[in-house]
Amino acid sequence: MHSISIVNYYNTTPFLFGLNRSTLKNQLDIQLDIPSVCAQKLKNKTVDVGLVPVAILPKLENYYIISDYCIGANGKVDSVKLFANKPLNEITHILLDYQSRTSVTLVQVLNKHFWKLPIQFIDAKQGFEKEIHDTTGAVIIGDRTFGLTEYPYQYDLAEEWKKYTGLPFVFACWVSNKPLNPEFIAEFNAVLADGVNHIDEAVAEKPLHIKGFDAIDYLKYKISYDLNEDKRKALKLFLELME
Repeated sequence: MHSISIVNYYNTTPFLFGLNRSTLKNQLDIQLDIPSVCAQKLKNKTVDVGLVPVAILPKLENYYIISDYCIGANGKVDSVKLFANKPLNEITHILLDYQSRTSVTLVQVLNKHFWKLPIQFIDAKQGFEKEIHDTTGAVIIGDRTFGLTEYPYQYDLAEEWKKYTGLPFVFACWVSNKPLNPEFIAEFNAVLADGVNHIDEAVAEKPLHIKGFDAIDYLKYKISYDLNEDKRKALKLFLELME
């Protein structure tokens, strides 16, 4: 039995669809968490496998990327954004989503290496979304971004990353904190592939009814699931720029 922590956001719907209809499910203790908790559980070794924010990787004693699938984007992702009432060059403070690790690191990397603006970053707590005002913006991630239209300035962080690097971005990947059986890894990959290849069925089983939100478009054309060579190159660059 392997314990795994998976992000409880809509973007993992295909993964969960594949897992829930596979025989592998009987060998797994599947725990649904926010990204920061996924990371903490893998770090504390309370789970064997996690779909974890990539910003946690340098903090792990040992890690093994076990899958050819990830949560990534090649341009706009639509669910990781900086929201503000002022344009970027007028923002003085940015609240950092407590649910995230990679996304809040990404906005700081973007500012340090590309925007180069005098912005103060603030670790936020629950309810911070209501604190966006004047020159204070906020990074908000996940399902809470769907239908969030009241802010006149929205900066998609995956799109900003591609603008400056020319590369896609990897938000989270499947990681174990110990070596796993190659047969399990192969079967796990096949299950994830099955889910990614049946997005229409996954959405039909788990629809999300939010005004202006197109689940098929989001999962097929905004989220990019394959951990290909370009994404691995992007991951390497991001980890270097984090230092």
